[in-house]
This record gives sequence, structure tokens and C-alpha cells, in this order.
Amino acid sequence: MTGPAILVGLGGVFGALARHLVGSRIETENGDTFAVNVLGSFALGVLTTAQLSPSLGFVFATGFCGAFTTFSSFAFETVRLYERGKRRRALGNAGLTLVAALVGVTLGAAIGSLVANVA
Repeated sequence: MTGPAILVGLGGVFGALARHLVGSRIETENGDTFAVNVLGSFALGVLTTAQLSPSLGFVFATGFCGAFTTFSSFAFETVRLYERGKRRRALGNAGLTLVAALVGVTLGAAIGSLVANVA
């Protein structure tokens, strides 16, 4: 049996690669960080309610989503906006990211529950 750390690491490799690919495709200021945090929240909502096996949970929910989403980049970019005098944009980024991520995880959880009930 493969240990949880190996499974998390495996998922993390693919999550980090996916994060990089999204970042290379979205070139707007803070757009890539916003996108991965909302998409990752949605995916985590689906994955945590779809009743995955523990091994798949380690790979996808913890590993992939953990590496794909990026709270530290979100925090850094928001502070940088504020420091550069873009205070409204910083506050908007913080509020919109929080609301969108919460909506994403809620929708994902609803879809995950439907999948779990059908299976």
C-alpha cells in the first residue's frame, strides 16, 4: 500500500504543473491567482463530497488541489496592490476572491453530493 505522503506528493506535482499552465495562459494582473483559487475551491467541493476512497482523496483533494490553489500568492498580490496605492482594487480582490471561492466550493459540494447519490 502506498503511503499517504507519496500520494499527496504525486497529486501535488500535477497540481503545481496545472497551476503553472494556468498562470502562463492568463496574463492579467491577479487573474491567474483568482482563477486557480476559484477553480480549486470548486474542485475541492466536488472531491470532498463525492465520497472518494482515502487514497484518491490524498491524491486529488489534498495533493492536487493543495498545490493548484495558492492562498499565499493571493495574500501577497493583495498586499502589493494596497502598497502601490490601489487600495480599492486590493479590497475588491480580497472580497471577490473570498466570495467566488465560497460560491465555488458550495457549487462543487452540491455537484459532488449529486454524484455520490447517483453512484
